Amino acid sequence: MKRLLGLCLIGYFLCMPCLLPAQDRLPLGSHPPALAFDHFPNRLFAFVWRNWNLIGVEKMASLLDCESWQVRDVAQAMGLQEAKPLYASYQKQLYITLLRRNWHLLPYDQLMEVTGMSENEMEFALKEDDFLFHKFGRLKPKVDRLRYSLPSASEWERAAAIYAAVDAHLTGPLPEDPRFSFIDQLAKTESIGPQMDRTDPDKTGLRFIYSYFGVFGDPLLDPESDPFPDGLLQKLAERGVNGVWLHVVLNQLAPEGEIFPEFGDQSDIRLKNLQKIARRAQKYGISIYLYINEPRAMPARFFASRPEMAGISKQGLTTLCTSNEQVRDWISHSLTHVFEQVPELGGVFTITASENLTNCASHGGREACPRCSKRSYADIIAEVNQVIAEGIHRANPDARVIAWDWGWHGHGPALDVIEKLPTDVALMSVSEWGLPIDRGGISTQVSEYSLSAVGPGPRAITHWAAAKMRGLETVAKVQFNNSWELSALPWLPVMDLVARHAANLAGTRLDGYMLSWTLGSYPSPNLEIARKFSQNPNSTVEQVLDELAWERYGRQAVPLIRESWTAFSEAFREFPYHQQVVYLAPQQYGPSNLLYLKPTGYAASMVGFPYDDLGSWSGPYPEEVLVSQFEKVALGWKKGLNLFQQALRIPGGGTQKAQLAEDLILAKAAYLHFLSVAQQGRFILLRKQWRTNPNPFVYRQLRKLLEMEIHSAVELHALAQADSRIGFEASNQYYYLPQDLLEKVINCEYLLGELVKQAEGKLGEHGGAMGQ
Repeated sequence: MKRLLGLCLIGYFLCMPCLLPAQDRLPLGSHPPALAFDHFPNRLFAFVWRNWNLIGVEKMASLLDCESWQVRDVAQAMGLQEAKPLYASYQKQLYITLLRRNWHLLPYDQLMEVTGMSENEMEFALKEDDFLFHKFGRLKPKVDRLRYSLPSASEWERAAAIYAAVDAHLTGPLPEDPRFSFIDQLAKTESIGPQMDRTDPDKTGLRFIYSYFGVFGDPLLDPESDPFPDGLLQKLAERGVNGVWLHVVLNQLAPEGEIFPEFGDQSDIRLKNLQKIARRAQKYGISIYLYINEPRAMPARFFASRPEMAGISKQGLTTLCTSNEQVRDWISHSLTHVFEQVPELGGVFTITASENLTNCASHGGREACPRCSKRSYADIIAEVNQVIAEGIHRANPDARVIAWDWGWHGHGPALDVIEKLPTDVALMSVSEWGLPIDRGGISTQVSEYSLSAVGPGPRAITHWAAAKMRGLETVAKVQFNNSWELSALPWLPVMDLVARHAANLAGTRLDGYMLSWTLGSYPSPNLEIARKFSQNPNSTVEQVLDELAWERYGRQAVPLIRESWTAFSEAFREFPYHQQVVYLAPQQYGPSNLLYLKPTGYAASMVGFPYDDLGSWSGPYPEEVLVSQFEKVALGWKKGLNLFQQALRIPGGGTQKAQLAEDLILAKAAYLHFLSVAQQGRFILLRKQWRTNPNPFVYRQLRKLLEMEIHSAVELHALAQADSRIGFEASNQYYYLPQDLLEKVINCEYLLGELVKQAEGKLGEHGGAMGQ
């Protein structure tokens, strides 16, 4: 499922006056009681722990209605070290992380204080920023305002126990790569390095990608939030990338006009900044492409003076009906204006049936529109693409217009739409969708981005063939770095899978590739594979991978590296793939996801909160099968790690040895993520037995799993400290921080103590003996 990118601030919407109090305007959902995190002495200690060095002591004190020294006392009691906030330069990259970690701790008014967001900004972010409220489970936990109160003697004692528990598991100070430092590293240009490969898209095909750290909000109005600094552009160009894409909202770029006077506020500033980025990108042989998902639905009040433009309504929004001539004219001429003002743009790609409500057919509800109900689905979808193409080509006949078939007919066959597309657009399809797969004896098919399944699949092949019959160019949407199977790392070393996919596509005579959605945009060795096949489509998988291993790690390391890549790839093919698994299971969070002896009752949410909802994690897989498959992935990945570590012991040094050591960190982190999902699932299965049929065997296994999770958390903490990329993904920001992995240690140590108490009650004298 494609995700809507960014905090796309619709000026009209944000400028509406606040007519309702915050508690009525901000979504609550079912509003259940918040979780209690009993591994902390109380909610105050949990808040200080989770926000230490993120928002500053003074800000915490103000929020808690206390003095700064009182906050410091709480922090120092748990062993937290005084330091300046590490994230001051990147607050706009942190607000989702802050909201997530405080979602169960604070009410809305205090969440706004923590993030510095206004009520309008909070409301809009939850509704429009990549469906954030949906990611948070479509509910706000009920919690009272948090205020400081003097901890009791027993609470100070528990804080001291936290200090001791964490200290016991940390062997010494660790080298720290401050969070977000990867942005500074990627932003630096390199004077010495490989020759820049300025690929000509007319000769080698389009290769376009997103920014690895695309800033949310309104980057075209905030030039300091540059998603494509020179260093990143240089590194992408060196790996064969010749296009990058940005998410925009057309009513922010369109000029003010008589039809929609609400639109266009500060559009001239945005267009000037867009032109600056586009001109700078051209120095590296890269063109800017805009993501067009239009026309955006608007609140019902928008149509009070223009009811003839209103289409269907859903969840408080109403479409600008594209069967209305004035709406089509606005779309077309707005895009003409954009491409006249920024002629350096390379083009656009469109999505006309996304989760975001746009045209009246975008969600399949055209029957409710008096105009669109008389037209076919294909007519409406094709016409929107035609209107967009006409507007762009009026200004720049050479600009590319790529129509993505995402969501057409519910991701099913859409030959009727392709038949009606204008001939001056290209058709893009997700390569791997529709592939039949069997994992753990469960048959399913790919319906979400996948790295473990090698495309192309039947839907893309059929659609590309239909497009070629009509003379349209064809583009493949792929994920070569990562996918929602594990997006918390910049790239996965499953090179055999990437190379086989690239080799398969090289024989299909495609005209280009979209190399990533918002995830998977790092300038990685995986992109080198795509570059090599674009330069020589007749290459073999063995030739490309041998060459890459030699270039990256040195000749002597090639045999071991190739074996390790194969082991990683074979292990990853055991991933229990399904849309529900990739969105709801805790692989994005790994060991940072907390454990509970009593079921929380909370349902897992899309890449937001996995909780302990093993049933939802599993999708179509029986719970035991899901756990077993993650165990297979971890076991096979461990084999690859052992080979990779052997390569590190080959005599020699230099930059290639340093690169091998750096890449080993990411490979180890991936292993710990997969292993932890298996351990967490096994713990929940045993927890069920413990609650219904307690016995010494289950008790010992539960203890062992808690100890294993502590070990995984400590290991990943060391890796995350050393590499600021670990845990980050652009549209979700940091899934976890090193501090969260230490909280998992606290969580598991607390549960070990509670398990002893339960054993004493359930198993009698045996429980006391086993707790020793």
